[in-house]
Amino acid sequence: MIELKQVTKRYGEVAAVDGLSFTAPAGQIIGLLGQNGAGKTTTLNILTGYLPPTSGQVLVDGLDMLTNARECKRRIGYLPERPPLYDEMTVRSYLRFVCELKEVAHRAIGDHVAQIMTTCGLTEVAGRLIGHLSKGYRQRVGVAQALCGDPPVLVLDEPTVGLDPRQVVEIRSLIRELGKTHTVIFSSHMLPEIQQLCQRVIILHQGKLVQQADMAALTGAEGTHLRAIIALGQKALLPALQSLPCVQRVRVLHARREETEVLLECDPAASPDAETQLFSLLCGLNAPLRLLTPERSTLEEVFLRITANDSE
Repeated sequence: MIELKQVTKRYGEVAAVDGLSFTAPAGQIIGLLGQNGAGKTTTLNILTGYLPPTSGQVLVDGLDMLTNARECKRRIGYLPERPPLYDEMTVRSYLRFVCELKEVAHRAIGDHVAQIMTTCGLTEVAGRLIGHLSKGYRQRVGVAQALCGDPPVLVLDEPTVGLDPRQVVEIRSLIRELGKTHTVIFSSHMLPEIQQLCQRVIILHQGKLVQQADMAALTGAEGTHLRAIIALGQKALLPALQSLPCVQRVRVLHARREETEVLLECDPAASPDAETQLFSLLCGLNAPLRLLTPERSTLEEVFLRITANDSE
């Protein structure tokens, strides 16, 4: 649905975005990650047509954003980090106003706004002034304005920033529902949130793409992690574990005199045989295995590892 091809955005000598290429297929929720200053907001502004790239191409449903800006923007709903709300308007009047801006047929606006308010849980506050709403409801109104005109693509910049835990859960649930019928691209600093919601992740670092992968592949491609509690002191245990061909790294989680809890990071190519190798080793050491459980990498671990390696 959306494709960026070698997109660069320069401010003088500074490249906020540098040769960025990625695709956002139809019907997926995609997370855009990066540290502060990595180029996330600039990227979102470019793919929505708010900013032109210095070079490169943005395609929306096969249309070039520069030469077909009007048609491309019809296909995109955008929620910036600070929602563009008018506090003196009611929720209903504001959404009608946005529909008019997006050239929704006048006779269809009433039903369209009613449907959007139902989707976003705004019906009960339809007649209230936006300036009198809580932060959570204001964020819902921001999402609702992005839905005006029924765009197939939604771009959300930090949609849960500043919300309390209950409001975060509510907005997260709304995004999950919207992802069933829209392509959703959203940026967030909350990595567990990205891991829960997204099928695909794009990671930026210093304006460049450093990773683009399906979530399952990204959190599973770092190898097999095995957490084990072994009835043997770490002084004798660690050299033996490090000698296993399948083990890349051993991390001690907790140690007592006669018991050690470790996390084994195993080579993906050798991981199917990792448990067999471990059992054989511990039998030879006469060290009972009290717990063995596989663990997947968290998105936070993967993100920190990727960005740290890229900055070296």
